[in-house]
Amino acid sequence: MRVSLFSITTVFAICLAALTLQAQQSPVQLWITTSDEAGVVAGLEAQPDLNFRPNAQDGVQAIEVDENKVYQRMEGGGAAFTDGAAWLINQRLSPVQRAQVMRCLFNPQVGIGVSFLRNPIGSSDLTRAWYTYDDDPTDQADASLPHFSIDHDRADVLPLTKLARQINPALTLMMNAWSPPAWMKSSGSLVAGAVLPEYYAHHANYFVKAIQAYEAEGVHVNYVSLNNEPTCCQEVNYPSIRLITSTDMATMLKDYWFPAFKANHLKTKILLLDFNWGNVDLVEPLLKDEAIRTSSYVGGIAWHGYGGDPATQSKMHDNYGMDAFLTERSGFGEGSRQQQQDMRDMVGVIRNWGKSFVKWPVATDEHLGPNVGGCHTCTGLVTVHTNDARAGQVDYTIEYYTMGHLTKFVPNGARRIESSANTQVLNVAFQNPDGSLVLIAYNDTATPQAFKVAWHSQAFYYTLPVNTSVTFRWNIHDR
Repeated sequence: MRVSLFSITTVFAICLAALTLQAQQSPVQLWITTSDEAGVVAGLEAQPDLNFRPNAQDGVQAIEVDENKVYQRMEGGGAAFTDGAAWLINQRLSPVQRAQVMRCLFNPQVGIGVSFLRNPIGSSDLTRAWYTYDDDPTDQADASLPHFSIDHDRADVLPLTKLARQINPALTLMMNAWSPPAWMKSSGSLVAGAVLPEYYAHHANYFVKAIQAYEAEGVHVNYVSLNNEPTCCQEVNYPSIRLITSTDMATMLKDYWFPAFKANHLKTKILLLDFNWGNVDLVEPLLKDEAIRTSSYVGGIAWHGYGGDPATQSKMHDNYGMDAFLTERSGFGEGSRQQQQDMRDMVGVIRNWGKSFVKWPVATDEHLGPNVGGCHTCTGLVTVHTNDARAGQVDYTIEYYTMGHLTKFVPNGARRIESSANTQVLNVAFQNPDGSLVLIAYNDTATPQAFKVAWHSQAFYYTLPVNTSVTFRWNIHDR
């Protein structure tokens, strides 16, 4: 049954009925998502339970799971409440629809349990207008930024972020800027340019005040970064910083950010880079600097998935001991091609020490907006129809379901554990805080794949159809 164009009411019913965990019924439960070129065919649909039996030497390809080999602690999966995404959900849906969408997004029992938000500080490219938290140039004369305000966020972004954390209290929140205020920059614009050295103190305080403002609203900010995608990109016409070097960033961190965080007793951690694996040359000089690498204010490296190899995460982890976070990877399509991209990315990121897997917007409209000069092809977890024959209806995209294979079954605090790498059946495994084990797998071939999951002296067998993801879950106490 195709679900890509289901109404919000129908999908909510699926959330309630078909996606509820039933761990007491069987040693192994499983849920699948299957797609074709047009869209979702089956979205996180529960399948008949499986049972372990003695593991035989039968020649069937095996994925071995071993919870005694433990890797990174997971800190979530999700997307971003951009200005546009928050506005779509908060302003273009009825209160009943809004509540249903938020539950289907953030509640792990009736929905997929999104557990990481990455919210822009000011406007990004997926926005209705350009703005920052301080657009008054008279604040050039006062580093305390007397005209600083998060009032723009109070309309949509802040209330939905509060609600998301009420629904999922373990939610991780990251905030970062696409650009600081134009008056801080050499370009005099939100587009391009560099942060002028005479405003480094203002720049650091801009982030401190953003964190403090959210904390004052009862919303803890777990992570920030210096800027989204520093040095990107020559052709863009949206808020950005293009002129920044590793030396600039080192100066900002050591001479301004670290002292400002210390003076204000902030618990928020700073993620370095916030750009592609292919931009490792921009962050490695920071890692070689002991004052930065060992700082209590640095929480790891934020990576994007638009260029390079996720194995770079492992290299930086092994060489410098730095935690890895995938903080942005947009979708660009529907159906089986998008599902394949998502699953390859998810497995590759997490098997290379990734503690998070974060897509781009939570929501777009039917025209993949709103945006001002930004991405015209980026897709979200949900599509909110605003100005077509289906205005007021919500579609749950393939990205919603692929994300759900992680976030619904792997809560924050779970640990990745050992599972056999397999180029045909991509997979990654976890042990949850409650002791249950989870294996996520995807058939990355053009034919059905028969395999067994071996655990201690037992195994269960499964044949994974093409264009299909599966999440298995079993209780370690059933061993």
